[in-house]
Amino acid sequence: MEMILGLLIPALSGAAGGNIIGKVAGALNGGGMMNTVLGAVGGLGAGSILGSLGMDATGGAEAAEAVSNFDIGTLVSGIAGGGAGGAALGGIGGIVKNMMSKG
Repeated sequence: MEMILGLLIPALSGAAGGNIIGKVAGALNGGGMMNTVLGAVGGLGAGSILGSLGMDATGGAEAAEAVSNFDIGTLVSGIAGGGAGGAALGGIGGIVKNMMSKG
């Protein structure tokens, strides 16, 4: 159960980040479904990418352990990292989609 929550936390925060960036910056909006899917994927991937760069972002295993131990700092890190990764990938997807529709 904890592992599922460890994956849901960054995925849901990434989906939220993808949708937020789409609403805030119209040029980065790829559409509701695209923002959500790319945001969730970006949120899941953000922990491993940021971790390899030396930043302290939680991935699935770390988030699962944080849920079981009620470590609020690690949970906040997972939410923030997932939201940032989701916003980044959702924004990139929106840029690509808008460039393809113009050409």
